[in-house]
Amino acid sequence: MQPLRTRWWIPACGVVMLVSAFSFFPADDWSARIVQALDDFASRYPQQKVYLHMDKDYYAAGETIWFKAYITLQGLPDTRATNLYVELVDQNGAIVQKRLFAAGNAGAAGNLDLPETQKPGMYQVRAYTAWMLNFDHALLFSRNIEVFDPQKRNNPPPRDSTAVTAFAVQFFPEGGDMIINQNNTIAFKAIDQNGYPIAVAGSVQNSKGAKVATLQTIHDGMGQFDLQPASGNEKYKAVVKAANGQEKTFDLPAVKTTGAGLKVYNRGARVFYQAMIANLADTAYDELLLIGQINDQLVYKAPLKVSDGRISGFVPTQQMPTGIMQLTLFGKGGQPLSERLVFLRQNDLLPLQLEQPAFNSEERAPNSVTLKVPDSLESILSVAITDADLVVKNNDENNIVSNLLLTSDLKGYIHNPAWYLQDTAKARLQALDLLMLTNGWRRFSWEKILNKQYPDTRYPYEQGILLKGTAFTNNGRYQLMNGKVDFIIKQITDSSTSIVSAPTNGMGEFNLPGLAFLDTALVYYKGNDQQQRWKDVTVKFNTHFFENSVPVTDPFPLRLPPAIDYNTLKNYLATAYDGNRVNRSINSRAILLKEVNIRERRVTKEETMDKKYASGMFAGGDGYTFDMTKETSSYMNIFQYLQSRVAGLQITGNLSDPSLSWRGGRPSLYLNEMPIDASMISSIPVTDIAMVKVFRPPFMGGFGGGANGAIAVYTKKGGEGNDNTVKGFELYRKPGYAVVKQFYSPDYNVHKDVHSLADKRLTLYWNPDLPIDTTTHTATIKFFNNDFSKHFRVVVEGIGADGTVGRVEQVY
Repeated sequence: MQPLRTRWWIPACGVVMLVSAFSFFPADDWSARIVQALDDFASRYPQQKVYLHMDKDYYAAGETIWFKAYITLQGLPDTRATNLYVELVDQNGAIVQKRLFAAGNAGAAGNLDLPETQKPGMYQVRAYTAWMLNFDHALLFSRNIEVFDPQKRNNPPPRDSTAVTAFAVQFFPEGGDMIINQNNTIAFKAIDQNGYPIAVAGSVQNSKGAKVATLQTIHDGMGQFDLQPASGNEKYKAVVKAANGQEKTFDLPAVKTTGAGLKVYNRGARVFYQAMIANLADTAYDELLLIGQINDQLVYKAPLKVSDGRISGFVPTQQMPTGIMQLTLFGKGGQPLSERLVFLRQNDLLPLQLEQPAFNSEERAPNSVTLKVPDSLESILSVAITDADLVVKNNDENNIVSNLLLTSDLKGYIHNPAWYLQDTAKARLQALDLLMLTNGWRRFSWEKILNKQYPDTRYPYEQGILLKGTAFTNNGRYQLMNGKVDFIIKQITDSSTSIVSAPTNGMGEFNLPGLAFLDTALVYYKGNDQQQRWKDVTVKFNTHFFENSVPVTDPFPLRLPPAIDYNTLKNYLATAYDGNRVNRSINSRAILLKEVNIRERRVTKEETMDKKYASGMFAGGDGYTFDMTKETSSYMNIFQYLQSRVAGLQITGNLSDPSLSWRGGRPSLYLNEMPIDASMISSIPVTDIAMVKVFRPPFMGGFGGGANGAIAVYTKKGGEGNDNTVKGFELYRKPGYAVVKQFYSPDYNVHKDVHSLADKRLTLYWNPDLPIDTTTHTATIKFFNNDFSKHFRVVVEGIGADGTVGRVEQVY
């Protein structure tokens, strides 16, 4: 699989429409200010989105949540994103788990382990980048999941009743206001006490009680009716009855007697629009402007002149992508008067096909299926295969297509959003338009960006892990102005070490950007000054927002999902319970290797060290090798150690930055096979060094040097040496990226002791980065059955280099 390359989508059709539209206005008029405001906002605040593909819709305590994150920027894969934050939040809003994951190639693989002691109930998985925190937190990815207690496998607790005990109806005039003397379309949405849609019916009455319209839900609590108010003083109400017989009365929005509204007809290839003027004689609304934008990109601009009868037109949308277009009607001067969302449904989703299935219901039998992908488009894909009988689908589905193209741009809860994008049937398109009428846009406010009221960007677009702080000297009394601090950064996971230096500015501040390490790093530091002008250097490190308080507000409501079939849930929990027992056995079992006797030449300790640490041209070679793992810490630095051990090596001057000479020249210096200067090597404690190799000249393994020999220093890996401290340095612990587990996928063609245990996997296959054969444009998915599955659900999701998203699901 080739890495994706980020590019910007610029619709060609938008360019043509803009050229023709500008002819009606001078170049410096008020309409140009609106266009410029949108362009400024889009360039300064590009929209970043995150979506998580998860292996299941619900879990049992003791299981693992596997996920693949997809990250986009302005509708395209965000290949520059490096940091992804994921949290597990309980129903009280408390964060029970949080992790930082390393992102790359517009995605991140990760997992959250649910301990067997995890309390059952509703939880929310929340994911975002730091950049997304600068905007409405409703834009963050949120997904509700239910966690069950497998200990109650024999008698799962009954679900609380979800019967309708109360309901409410909201009314949404098209364009935002109900305009006098115009035929207004009024959409409505009916929900129960839990926020779920319900079916209602009723009538609309005027102040005299006369029936002027009827209402009936069409899909998921939504419907619409037409109403033409003849008077601004008239009040309207709706008398509505739910299916349980409960009846309520609701007031409709007030009639607006001034201004303008917007009526839209979505005909697919063309979107027709018409401005509705409350008072045709009101010259304040004679000049109007219609703006259309997608992903903050201007795609349509048309001036309207009411006195000339130019109040309508159409937007050609054939070349525009699937997604939401926002149409806004402006009055002269730039005030937004009316707004309408239109969903453009094109045949441009990423085509994915499952072919050649070979599934076997026998225990531990091999299975395979082939995925066909477009031959002209780079893409990244993830796949989950689960037991279709025990892991059933949530009826409130929001997948990669519905999330990135629909719900991530709308306000309010949308029930089962995946349903709207299954096909282009007339009923779905009609329901999609109702959805646009009843849900508001949440990306930005025209009023604010026109007045240059921009978001406060407290959080940067991150590139790696940032180590930032302020250095002080003389017991913290003075800032270390225009100085230098040396750092030794050791990774706990593998004990690898990196050496870096950071200059300080006039305020004593320093930055070390672009770091990358797993779990936690031990950061050692000290002031670097040969003249020792800086005494007792201390550092105050800046705390990252994710290390302490979490700034996310307004969590997505934790709605109780539809109940799972009792027998299905009972069998699922029994299997999960057995699976937890198997996992405990695997984790506690010791696998012993058979003793093997090998008779050969005794390998020296130096040869063993060389094989372990050196690589390429650094392996072997002509010179000296020193094993430092058992050396004492009595040496000031490695140069003092080498001074009496390498014949002909001359070390003069200050040992913190010595002058080196060997056989008439200065040898090259390397730390872990990377070029480095003497001052940095001198700061490494001898107790942190595993091996030193001194190569006689010429040495050809380095970069651009080696004619005068070389000295290669290797720092310790885990388990070597007795001294784990770094003397002369102060210590700071910096959290890093989470360590991602490897998904266990057994190969029953190979005998292993662990195969004697029962196989109770409910997720049989998970691959967050499915490799694609670039020649055949296919991916063959192979896995082994467990001990019980008879039906398999295969779900593949992904995104192409051009931003198209796709999904395929099949049960075998």
